[in-house]
Amino acid sequence: MADADIIIIGSGHNGLVAGAYLAVAGKSVLVLERNEWHGGGVVTRELTRPGFLHDQHAMSHIFIQGNPLLANDDLGLLSKYGLQYIFPDVPMMSVWEDGTTLPLHRDAAKSAAAIARFSEKDAQTFLEMSRQAAEWLPMIQAGLYSPPMPQGAQAAMMDQSPEGREMWRTTQVSTFDLMEELFEHEKVRAHFGRVAGENLVSPDEKATGIGAYVFLAFLEKYGFGVPVGGSGSLTNALIACIDDHGGSVRASASVREVTSEGGRASGVVLDDGERLTAGDCIIGALHPHILPDMVDGLPTDVGHRAKRTHITDAACFTVHAALDAPLKFKAKTHDGQDLSAVMYELMPAGYEEMRRAFDELRYGNMSPTPLVGVGQLTQHDPTRAPDDKAIFHAWDYVPYTREDGRSWDEAKGEFAEKMIAQMGKYIENVPDVLLDYHCDSPVDMERTSPSFYRGDLHGIATTTYQSGSHRPTPDLGQYRVPGVDRLYLVGPFQHPGGGVFGAGRATAMVAADDLGIDFDEVRVA
Repeated sequence: MADADIIIIGSGHNGLVAGAYLAVAGKSVLVLERNEWHGGGVVTRELTRPGFLHDQHAMSHIFIQGNPLLANDDLGLLSKYGLQYIFPDVPMMSVWEDGTTLPLHRDAAKSAAAIARFSEKDAQTFLEMSRQAAEWLPMIQAGLYSPPMPQGAQAAMMDQSPEGREMWRTTQVSTFDLMEELFEHEKVRAHFGRVAGENLVSPDEKATGIGAYVFLAFLEKYGFGVPVGGSGSLTNALIACIDDHGGSVRASASVREVTSEGGRASGVVLDDGERLTAGDCIIGALHPHILPDMVDGLPTDVGHRAKRTHITDAACFTVHAALDAPLKFKAKTHDGQDLSAVMYELMPAGYEEMRRAFDELRYGNMSPTPLVGVGQLTQHDPTRAPDDKAIFHAWDYVPYTREDGRSWDEAKGEFAEKMIAQMGKYIENVPDVLLDYHCDSPVDMERTSPSFYRGDLHGIATTTYQSGSHRPTPDLGQYRVPGVDRLYLVGPFQHPGGGVFGAGRATAMVAADDLGIDFDEVRVA
C-alpha cells in the first residue's frame, strides 16, 4: 500500500497550493520539506529577537490576489482558515535623497495628481497608461493561473488585431524604451523604470516593457496584500487546509531521489535512506539545474536543456531589522505628512545611475550605486512586533559570486552595514533605532531553498526565451516531465515565474486532468 496518493517535494507556497487543491479533491497528500520550517519563499520567522516577525523572502502578496484561489476563495483560505489581508492606499513610493517623493496610489487620479507635481503632461499620459493597463489586464490575467498557451499559438493570436500587435510590441520592448516614449520627466521615468528591478532585471532589458502595465494594473485593481501576522500566514492557511482534508506536511524530510517503475514516478528516497511511495503521482519543486541529478529515468536531452537554463545576474541581498521605534523618513508628503507605503524605493539621484547599476551586475561586479528598497510592514500590521516597536525589510542587488574573491559568509555583515548607512541618507533615525538585524546573502538564499538556485529568487531568469510555455524549457513548460509519467513540476522556475502567484494551481490542474478529476468542481464547501 502506498504511503500517500500524492507526494509533494517542498513546502513552498506553490507546492502547498497544488497539494491543497488535490487534498480537497479527495486525494491523500504528503508534503515533504527539507527545512525545520515550512513555506519556502513565503515564510515568517523570528530572525532577530523574540516577538519580531520577519518575512524572510516574499513581503507582500500582489499577483495571487487575482488567482481564483483567493479571488473566488476556492479553498476557503479567507473564509475558513484564517487568512487576512490589509490593502494600504499607497502600495509603492519612490523616495529621493533631495526630499521629493512619488507615490503610486490604488486610485489612478491620486497617482496622476502626484505625477502632475513633476509634469502635467506626464500626469495625462499616466491616466492613459492606467486605462490601457486595465483594458489589458483580463487578457493577461487569464493566462497567469493555468497552464500556458503554446508560444506559437499565442503569437499568432496576438497578430490578428491592431490591439494584439500593440500589446505584442509592448511585450518586446524594454522598460527604458517604453518610459522614453511615454514620459518627459526623468524622475517619472525612473519611478516606473524601478519596477523592472523588482523583477530582478534592468530597465534596459528587452522584453520587460509589459511588466510596467501588469504591475500597474494589479496595483490599481487589487493593491498590495499585506498578510496579517506575516507572509507565512498564507503558508499556515494552506497547511491547515491540507491537514483538514486528511493530508500531512513533514519538516526535516529532505528528498535526494525520485524513483520510478516502468517509466512512471513511484516514490522518493530521503537523505536518511527512508523510502516513501506514491500511488498516483509526485509533484516536485525540482529546480531544472538539479532535476537530472534527482530523477531516475529522465531522458538525457531533456536533462541537458534543463541544466542550460539561465540564472539572473541580479541576486538579492536582504536585511531584516528589529527596531526600537518606527522609521522616520526625512522626506514628507506634499502636504507635510509622514510617508506611508508598502514598498519604498530609495532612488539614486539620476535615472542613468540606476541603469548603470544593473549594467555592473551583468558583468558580475558589485554595483557602485545602491538600489535599496525598504518595507516597514508594522506601519500597516502592528502584530508583527511588540508594542511601540517596529521592523524593516530592506533589499539590494548583488552578484552571487563576489569579484574580489571574498565569500559572502565573510563579507555579508560589511555589506549589510553599507545598506543601513545608505538608508540613513533617507531616514533620520537610522541606524539609531536598530536593536538587532539579520542579513541574507545570495548564498544564504540558496541554502534556504533549492528553488533559489544561485540566489535567484525567481528560480531562473525571467527572459522571453524562458517564459510562458517555454519556462523553464519547452520540454517542461506544461509541468509534466517527459520520460517519467506522473511526475509534475512546481515552483518559481515554472510559468508564470517567481513571486507570490499561487502558481501551484496550474500544476494541480494538469495533475487533476491526468487523474480524471474534474478540476472545476474542486472547491471547499
